[in-house]
Amino acid sequence: MSGVMKRMGMIFRAKANKALDRAEDPRETLDYSYQKQLELLQKVRRGVADVATSRKRLELQLNQLQNQSSKLEDQGRKALALGREDLAREALSRRAALQQQVTDLETQHRTLQGEEEKLTLAAQRLQAKVDAFRTKKETIKATYTAAQAQTRIGEAFSGISEEMGDVGLAIQRAEDKTAQLQARAGAIDELLASGALDDQSGLAKDDIQSELDRLSGGTDVELELQRMKAELAGGSSSQQQALEGGAGQSRTQSQDTPRFDKQ
Repeated sequence: MSGVMKRMGMIFRAKANKALDRAEDPRETLDYSYQKQLELLQKVRRGVADVATSRKRLELQLNQLQNQSSKLEDQGRKALALGREDLAREALSRRAALQQQVTDLETQHRTLQGEEEKLTLAAQRLQAKVDAFRTKKETIKATYTAAQAQTRIGEAFSGISEEMGDVGLAIQRAEDKTAQLQARAGAIDELLASGALDDQSGLAKDDIQSELDRLSGGTDVELELQRMKAELAGGSSSQQQALEGGAGQSRTQSQDTPRFDKQ
């Protein structure tokens, strides 16, 4: 059971890692890393400022103690000059206690000064590192953006991008439907021509009717041609009447010709 749980956990982590990899934008990650470095640099600078403030406070205390020590020394000399050795001894005792405090403060001052120098150097190195990272970050972002644009252009030209793929599928579907309609129209024309399908509009003619119409049309053309020749030759009106009579007989014969309707 534990093996199954471990395997499920591994599969879940793998899928989560893949999903995060698709969602991750390297430019955003670089900007976030740069922001964190700036925050760290700011903390180091505040640390340097705090140490410098403590050092300055110790220097002020040292100055005060040194002034008090000098004042007690002067008081001891004056008391000794006045023959007050007891007062002089008391003043020197107080001066000795202050001197011990001065020594302790000087030791703390040297320690803080050393820490301040270390933090200052660390801040300078971190500043240089942040500046170098910023330059590298912008270079990587520009390169990534250019590569991304180049990839999209290449995908658009090759037609493998999602947008162009949709356009290609739409064109393919339109071409398939057009070809299907053309094939259907051609098949219907062939069936109508062969007589396998009836024309419901009543405009279609069978072969016999078509042949009769063609012969009738040819006779009318011949008669009209003869009339024009007679007019050009200056024929008499009787000839024209004979031609018209012949045309009437032809039309009568044509009308008497049996017509076969389509069954």
